[in-house]
Amino acid sequence: MLSEIFIFCLLLSPAIVAAEQPQFAVDGTVLELDDSNFDAAISKFDHVFVDFYAPWCGHCKRLAPELDKAAPVLAELKQPIVIAKVNADKYRILASKYDIDGYPTLKMFVHGVPTDYYGPRKSDLLVRFLKKYAASDVTVLDSDSAISDFIEEAGPFFPIFIGFGLNQSVALDMAVKYKKKAWFSVANGFSDETMALYDFDKVPALLALHPSYNEQNIFYGPFEEKFLEDYIKQSLLPLVLPINHDTLRLMKDDNRKIALTIMDNETDEKSKGLIKTLKAAASANRDLVFAFVGFKQWQDFAESFDVNKKTPLPKMIIWDGDEEYFTVIGSESIGEDDQGSHITQFLGGYREGNVIQKHIKGPSFMGFINSMVGIGSVTIIVFVVCVVMIIQSLKDEPLSAAGTRDQADSADNSTSEPDAREAHRSGEKED
Repeated sequence: MLSEIFIFCLLLSPAIVAAEQPQFAVDGTVLELDDSNFDAAISKFDHVFVDFYAPWCGHCKRLAPELDKAAPVLAELKQPIVIAKVNADKYRILASKYDIDGYPTLKMFVHGVPTDYYGPRKSDLLVRFLKKYAASDVTVLDSDSAISDFIEEAGPFFPIFIGFGLNQSVALDMAVKYKKKAWFSVANGFSDETMALYDFDKVPALLALHPSYNEQNIFYGPFEEKFLEDYIKQSLLPLVLPINHDTLRLMKDDNRKIALTIMDNETDEKSKGLIKTLKAAASANRDLVFAFVGFKQWQDFAESFDVNKKTPLPKMIIWDGDEEYFTVIGSESIGEDDQGSHITQFLGGYREGNVIQKHIKGPSFMGFINSMVGIGSVTIIVFVVCVVMIIQSLKDEPLSAAGTRDQADSADNSTSEPDAREAHRSGEKED
C-alpha cells in the first residue's frame, strides 16, 4: 500500500510543480511582474523588455500607452519580444538588484542578461529599435533590393555593416560580439550600380553606414580578426558627432581620446563648414574620436574646459573622457582662414607632446551624462526649502481673514510626498 502511494505521489508531483510555476502568455499585453514571477519570466522568454516604473511618476504615465501599443507588434515577431513592467517603488528589493535609481528605467533582458536601454520611447520607433535584439546575427542579402530593404528596415539608430563578397563566417564573430550596437549583413548578389552607390570598386569590402549622419566608409581589409575588430570599433561612431547627453552615452564605452572642438554656435554656416573639415581630419586620425559642441548649445559643458564668452572660438582640446584634458601650445584657437591647416597643426602638436595638461572644472564623463539629474535635483531642493519656509511662516502666524483658500491649497499640495518624489525622480530620467 505504501509503495502504491509513493508511486502515485511521484506521478502527481510534476503536475503540482507545473501548477506552482507562474504562467505567462505571449498575447500582446504588457506583463505585470513582481518579486514572485520576475525570474521565471526572464527565464521563460529569450527577450524581455522591462519598464521599472513608479505609479506616481509622470514620465512613466506617458510611457505606459506607448508600451501598450508596441507590445502586440513585438509579440508577433518570429522571435517575440515580451514587454513587462515592474512597480519598482513597491518592489524595492527587486529594483535594487538591478540598480534602479530613477523612473522610468528601461532594461532589455536577452537570455536573462540585462542591458540598459536609452533609445526612443514612441511606440513605432521603440519597435524598430527593439527588433535589433531579436534579429539574426548576420543577415544574408542576395540582391540590390534585399540590400535596400535591409537598410530601410534597420533604421537610423544603429550603424550598419554590409560585407560585399565577404564570407559570412568572417563577419559572424564580430556580429555576435557587437550585436547590441550594430546591424551586420553580407551581400552575395549585387550590381555595379550598388558598387557605385556605396563607392567601392573591388571585393571583398566592408561598408559602414551611419544613416542618421549621412556617412559611409569602406574597409578593404585585411580581414584578420584584429584588423577587422579595430575597424568595427572605430566605425561604431560617426566620424564627427555633436556632444549631447545621448552621444555621451554612446562614447562611454569607447576608450579613444576625444578631439573636441568648441565653437560658438554649432548650427551657423561657419560651424557647418568647420564640421566638414573636421570630418576629413577624422578620416585620417581614426585613433581619436572627433566631436564638437556649441557654446550656445551647452554652455555649462564648454565652461568646464575653461571657455567663457570672451574666449576666441572655435577652439580644440584633447579630452580623456574623464577629468583631464590637454591644450596644445601655439594652437589656442582655430582661425577662419585655412582651418584645415590649423587642425593639422593642432593634431601634430598633440602627437609631439607640446601640450599643457589641465583638469576640467565640471563633472567627470558620467557626471556630464547625469548632469540633468543634478540640475533637476537642485531645483527641487530649492523648491522644497521655499515650501518649508512658507509652511513654517504660516505656523508662526495666527490665521486671519487675510489668508486665502489658494494659499492653503498651495501649502497642502506642496507637501504631497508622491508629487515631490515624482519631481525628483522624473528629473533623474528625463530625456
